[in-house]
Parts: sequence; C-alpha cells; structure tokens
Amino acid sequence: MTRSGNGDAGLRGHSSPACVELSIDGRVALLRLNRSESGNSISARMVAELWEMFDEAEAKCSVLVLEGGHEVFCVGADLSEYSSSEDAPDDPGSLYRLWARMATGPLLTVAHIRGRVMAGGVGFVAASDIAICSVEATFALSELLFGLYPAMVLPFLIRRIGRQHAHYLTCTTQPIGAQRAEQWGLVDEATPNTRRALSRCLSRLTRVPSEAIQTYKDYLNGVTGPICEHEARAVRANREMFLNSDNLRRISDFTTLGLMPWEREFAGVRAGLGRTVS
Repeated sequence: MTRSGNGDAGLRGHSSPACVELSIDGRVALLRLNRSESGNSISARMVAELWEMFDEAEAKCSVLVLEGGHEVFCVGADLSEYSSSEDAPDDPGSLYRLWARMATGPLLTVAHIRGRVMAGGVGFVAASDIAICSVEATFALSELLFGLYPAMVLPFLIRRIGRQHAHYLTCTTQPIGAQRAEQWGLVDEATPNTRRALSRCLSRLTRVPSEAIQTYKDYLNGVTGPICEHEARAVRANREMFLNSDNLRRISDFTTLGLMPWEREFAGVRAGLGRTVS
C-alpha cells in the first residue's frame, strides 16, 4: 500500500504535491520525504503530514524507515517560511515532538540516508533509533552562520554523539563525512550499499514483538534522561532566534538574493573601500 499526504489546494484549483509519501509492507512503514525541489526542506505542512503518517504507521507497523532523495536527505528548515516574524510557523514545538515521537514512541525508527544532511535534517537522524548512510553522505549544522543555533536538534544530537562532538559541529558549521559520522555514532553504519544494509537490519527488527518496543524504549529513555524535558527550553530558544531582526535579515538575504551571510557583509566592506572622500 502506498499513499501520499493530503497536500494543499494550490492556485487555480490545482493541488500541490504531497510533502511525504508513505508505503507499508507488512510490519514496515516507509516514509519518503517528497520535496526534492527544495532539498526536502522542512515546511510546516511537511511536519503536519509526517504526524498524520506516523499515526497510520503506528496503527499498522512496528518499524518505520525514513528516507530522502539520492542526492539530498534533508537540508533543514524551509527558510522561506522564516523571512519575517509574521511568516514563522506558529508551533515549532510540533517538529520537536515529532522527533521525540521517533526517539521514544512505539516504532523502531530507521533513518536511511543518502547525500547531504543539514541543520534540521540532522534532527531526524539523531532522533532515529538506527541510522544507515551511504559513503557519500555528509552532515552539517549550518545555523550559526545565520546567527542561529540548532536549539531543537541539540538535545537529540547530544544524546546520540555527546556534547563535544555536537558542539564541534555547531561551531565549525562544516560538514563531516560518513566515516567520521560513523566513528562518532551519528550513524550506525556507513556503506556503499545502503539497500543491502537496510534489508539486513529490517530482517532483524521485524522479529521484535510489537508489544516489547514501547516497554523497552520507555526504559531506555529513563536511563538516558527524558528527552521531553528539554522541549520547552528548546522551543523558546527557537522562537527567540526567529524573531530577531538581524537573523531575519540574514535569512531574507539568502532566500531572496541567494547571498550567504558573509557574502552580504563582504560586499558591504568592498563597497565601503570603493568610496572616495570629497
């Protein structure tokens, strides 16, 4: 069985494509991010569709696989929704709670990663129970370039790879490759053949009794510290960052002009050097 999210009514009565596609095969649900034109960026509508698909998957399955495209898994938030404080999504906590659902809910969640993973895309990986990536995959937290920081990603990321590795990724904003991601524990396996690795993994996960999964994950969450306790602080920080006028200007420059933050500042310096004093 395969189906897509509901989509939205577009201009002139046309329906825009769904952000997420769901297919179910026995006990396994496959969720495929379907916004390739924007690097599978996370929009408010995508989050709403993911919640809907999780409801269905939890009712029918015990394992959920989340994947993006061959070149890009997910580049993070759809910045076009953050160009002004009026455009920002009303409930950023919905995404945090979705990740918490992946980390603590009744499904064994597997991230199947090929290509680039950035910003909020790292949140999906960190929230997954198991992550398998191609050897070409890269992972980066680019938020600090825009005056932001990955407030909602960090509780999940620190839980998975430790404070210092998460701190390094945040501060440098540089991507790391699949080998280092595997060494750090961000992914569990980096391989040239992700389909084979995924199949091997699913052959074991589908043997786990459904009723045991939630009991086990409840216990594990208690051992490592409840992820849900971090939501209020993470969401508050996220809201404050996306109400900051300087951050919104950097985002607007990027979404409307294609300028990275340092490019606009460098252009201003060059213009200043070019002026003559009369």
